[in-house]
Amino acid sequence: MTRTSTFPEAAETAVDATRVAVSTVIFTLRRRAGSETATVAIPLVRRTRDPHEGLWALPGGWLDVTEGLDAAAARTLGETTGLAPSYLEQLYAFGDVDRSPTRVISIVYWALIRPDEIPDENVENVQWFDAAALPQLAFDHNAIVDYALWRLRNKVGYSRIAHGLLADEFTLAELREVYEAILGKRLDPANFRRQVENSGTLIPTDRFRTGSHRPARLYRYNQGVELADRGPLGIHH
Repeated sequence: MTRTSTFPEAAETAVDATRVAVSTVIFTLRRRAGSETATVAIPLVRRTRDPHEGLWALPGGWLDVTEGLDAAAARTLGETTGLAPSYLEQLYAFGDVDRSPTRVISIVYWALIRPDEIPDENVENVQWFDAAALPQLAFDHNAIVDYALWRLRNKVGYSRIAHGLLADEFTLAELREVYEAILGKRLDPANFRRQVENSGTLIPTDRFRTGSHRPARLYRYNQGVELADRGPLGIHH
């Protein structure tokens, strides 16, 4: 399956007017080969034209005059990577005058996708990278990813955003692994258990995960609690 980047800086245009685009930083958890430790990863699209031909960039595209920003973010992400995230939120607007050869303001989103939601097929020109160890990206995309990571790490402390990276049912060890991957540090299992069990966001099930260790109880999300508080504007989404 072949996909090419539609990120607007790739377009050749002589128009001097400011244009509006959308792009997305989409996070998931992946394990390095030979490692049991999960890391936060993002998909990038290889640019096939100048400027920055051959460099990796965030997936994105132009905002169509007939669609809203959320719809544009979902559409361009699907067109470039084939992904449909379970959580999508507007991150920030980037509009430095020298960020691209033509005047482009990018409305950037950040998103979460569970590993089991990622298609098995390999998509040409798309590759997954450790979000904390990226190569040099096109334009200002390194700075955009750094900001998205900062937002994710801050938000995980006061919301149940980490659950957007988990299956419908999970163990506390699996939930702790998500937090550790996002925060980049180990967490004390006993303290973590106390905190999440008192948070009101988890509901224990009567099922257990069995394997080489002793059975671990499975939990599910409390669907009455939002993944993250979007504020007053959230009621319109």
